[in-house]
Amino acid sequence: MPRRYWLMKCEPAAYTIDDLKRDGTTSWEGVRNYQARNFMRDDMQVGDGVLFYASNAEPSGVVGLAEIARPGYPDSFAWKKGHKYFDPETDKDAPTWYMVDIRFVERFADVVPLETLKKTKGLEKMLVNQKGSRLSVQPVTRGEYDIVVRLGRETGKRKN
Repeated sequence: MPRRYWLMKCEPAAYTIDDLKRDGTTSWEGVRNYQARNFMRDDMQVGDGVLFYASNAEPSGVVGLAEIARPGYPDSFAWKKGHKYFDPETDKDAPTWYMVDIRFVERFADVVPLETLKKTKGLEKMLVNQKGSRLSVQPVTRGEYDIVVRLGRETGKRKN
């Protein structure tokens, strides 16, 4: 199966690229949007590339790279009473919510801000650039992924 590419958003108050670097891998749980759940459950495969996006940050943008380390599996937090991701409607025999594991790949020297993504040729159709797009897990094309990786690595070279 061909490799796919994703943008995954996380607020720095919850988890950062530096946390992922320290941990090596982590589960990406707590997604409670059906479309994002479907991407994780049905489409993400080991080795898929991930643009790690810091949302609600100053500035918001892509801060590094990860990859899918484990494909979709039931989000066990949905069954833990008292946990912030508990969902009394989900059933262990027919889970509603799924998660994936991601692995650290690279931290960019600086953020590739949303404003840069919006101004960059070749990223015009990227979902994160679309007005009203709030999806926390979204597909990106190989071309979009490659452009963002180039931007992230060029930012580091300019700072050194």
